Amino acid sequence: MASLSEAQEQPARQLWDQVNDVHAGMLGISGMDMHMQPMAPHADPTTNTIWFYTKTDAEIVRAIKPGSRAHFCLVGKDHDYHACLAGVIEVRPDPSKIEEYWNSIVAAWYDGGKKDPKLTMLSLHVDDAEIWVSTGNSLKFGWEIAKANLDDDKTPDIGIRRHLQFA
Repeated sequence: MASLSEAQEQPARQLWDQVNDVHAGMLGISGMDMHMQPMAPHADPTTNTIWFYTKTDAEIVRAIKPGSRAHFCLVGKDHDYHACLAGVIEVRPDPSKIEEYWNSIVAAWYDGGKKDPKLTMLSLHVDDAEIWVSTGNSLKFGWEIAKANLDDDKTPDIGIRRHLQFA
């Protein structure tokens, strides 16, 4: 369950924890006429980078040009955390990152293992993010909805929205 106090006090740490807790989010290249696609993130909070394994012949790889920007959107496991991260994306088949994040799930996609000729990685250097954290407490949620329905000037207070910028 996402913490409202952590969203107020340490939103960046909470964001990176959430990125690492999801199995997949939706990645899309800005300005391209293609749908976002599910991708498994591997976050490196020390560099504000998210790494993704993919294949060199993937449509998303062909769409990336120098200076391309992308968005990565996620919904937390408990559906009380939503985020959209943006930044510069590039194709970077970094051997140290391939090794660092390699696991049995990734291995299932690549017949040649870590040396598969079609294996590459994408790196999304996050410079901007928006988060929405809502209460997981159904009683509080119900109370806020009831109050809003009784007072036309009131909207439900069920969470926090924060804008984050990274260097």
